Amino acid sequence: SGEAAHHLGRVLRAESGQLYELSDGESVWLARIETVGREEVHFSLVESLPVYVSPVRITLLPAIVKFDRFEWAIEKATELGVDEIVPLAAERSEKGLLAAAAKRAGRWERILTESAQQARRLRVPVLREAAKPQDAFLDVSAQIRLLLSERAGASPMRDLLEPQAARVRGEGVITVAIAIGPEGGWTGAEFSSCKSAGFAEAALGINILRTETAVCAA
Repeated sequence: SGEAAHHLGRVLRAESGQLYELSDGESVWLARIETVGREEVHFSLVESLPVYVSPVRITLLPAIVKFDRFEWAIEKATELGVDEIVPLAAERSEKGLLAAAAKRAGRWERILTESAQQARRLRVPVLREAAKPQDAFLDVSAQIRLLLSERAGASPMRDLLEPQAARVRGEGVITVAIAIGPEGGWTGAEFSSCKSAGFAEAALGINILRTETAVCAA
């Protein structure tokens, strides 16, 4: 019903008899359209489909940057399998963007939904409210916590991941949190708060990447 029905009926021109995959976030079914109305599309379930659930649960903490780039980043993160997104109101994020971020939440939710559909994912990533880094870092309970850093002492991400992955591999599900800063990088206070929250500084190589590029690379 609602927006999904409108998209099916008006945009995709769905017709009776067509087959779609339906997910409720826990299971996936092959379903056949029975009727297409102005406000509702009715399906009959044909058969249950096998579901693959990744053993890796990823929380992405991207700093808020210019909205076109930020939205591109969360779109690609969704396609690549991120489970939760926490936008960060970093100290070096533009103040005008932070003030307008709350009004973009609905649009960001739609981007995540459409990207999850495109990737044929079981469920849509959870979008949290924007938070200051020091608060978001403390709320993270992931087994592996990484903060991308341009500082000389940052270890290559692979070097940090391999021993930790080996340690938790036998536990069934591996939870990973990745924090990515804004243009201009993290401040000294943010580095301190990440260290206090158990994050390790990780590098993706010698090149300095834009926030949205770092999301995909990580």
